[in-house]
Amino acid sequence: MAELSNLLPLNEELRLQALRPYQLFNTMQDETFTELVRLAAKLFNVPIGIIAFVEEEEVRFGLNHGLDPSMDRVNRWETLCSVAMLDEGVSVYEDLHNKPCDLIDSALVLKLNLGFYAGTTLRTPEGHAIGVLCVIDHKARRFRTEEGDLLERMGKVVMSLLDLRLHLVQQPLWNQQLWTAVYERIETSILRLETLASLASWEEQSDSAAAQSYQESTHDEMLRIIDVLIEQIQLRNTAV
Repeated sequence: MAELSNLLPLNEELRLQALRPYQLFNTMQDETFTELVRLAAKLFNVPIGIIAFVEEEEVRFGLNHGLDPSMDRVNRWETLCSVAMLDEGVSVYEDLHNKPCDLIDSALVLKLNLGFYAGTTLRTPEGHAIGVLCVIDHKARRFRTEEGDLLERMGKVVMSLLDLRLHLVQQPLWNQQLWTAVYERIETSILRLETLASLASWEEQSDSAAAQSYQESTHDEMLRIIDVLIEQIQLRNTAV
């Protein structure tokens, strides 16, 4: 494993200061982010989605879909989120079983039997990295460039929602209005994604004409869902 100091950003002190307002969400029971990580996992067809906040010594997983409820915090030096946070783009580990990350202690990866990880950095408007949006699977899988672009866009959606939530802490019902509006618009796309995933699972060759057609259609539906999220967030930002 690499030196632990290699996982510390150069501006670590400023980064931790920028993180403090968002740490509130570690303990809030807010359907906003419960729905968001559930949707992220569904979009990428994986069992686990996490909004992770990288603190000084720990990484908080309180906002997650698919993890045991007791898995709300882990040692910073055991999680791939500490590595992904340092990346300007998307960090991808397609086969952790055979090609593990040597920058962290692998105990947690082995304990959770992780085979795939993709994460995009969550940055404040000032550019400080406070955490990661990641999608995780137990089995290895390919992650196309187009999927990485979509995950990066989804990360920006998460950051926009985090900032909006800070402005609306005293308005507990705003999230119900948001998700009602969102799901009215994306219900058909969700059903299409489920159908496409089922069809793709029957393809023996991932590069067949049919498989590529399913991938393109999946990309279009995911993009449509993300665009709806962005639109609804912008509407609520205007109303603040």
